[in-house]
Amino acid sequence: MPDLNSALAANRAAANDLLATAERSATTWTTPRAPGKWSPSQLVEHVAISLEESGNDVSGAPSKFPNFPRLVRPLLRTFFFNRVLSRNAFPRARTQRAFDPAAGPATPQAARARLEAALTQFEQACRGRAASGQPIQSTLFGKVSVEDYVRFQELHTRHHRKQLPEGA
Repeated sequence: MPDLNSALAANRAAANDLLATAERSATTWTTPRAPGKWSPSQLVEHVAISLEESGNDVSGAPSKFPNFPRLVRPLLRTFFFNRVLSRNAFPRARTQRAFDPAAGPATPQAARARLEAALTQFEQACRGRAASGQPIQSTLFGKVSVEDYVRFQELHTRHHRKQLPEGA
């Protein structure tokens, strides 16, 4: 298991990779790549929302994530969270409406500021949780380590990076 600093650095690297690729999509910034798909702007916004809400989940603050019954959380942890970590990849799936951005930042520069702010909030929440010595009590997955939760977010970001065109 990676230490927290390594996990946070890998998550930040994934976000920077997403941003760098998205920035090369400036000519198609607000154009979805196909009908029913997100634009580069929306992809960045979705990741920013996910990081913000994950920061809320980490700190125990209200979030847009569903609050599943305690008996369901171990199942989601086993069949989704742990599977993502063990396979080192996110599956194709639909997101919840609260995480489905109608629009995103107007420019790549605004997207960078937006994602940086979300990353900072998430990192602060993770460091605070780690300092408490307590695992995260996720409303989705139940009890998980801070490092594993950060790695999960990294994999989520890398999943969306793959949805951007390479030669943008």
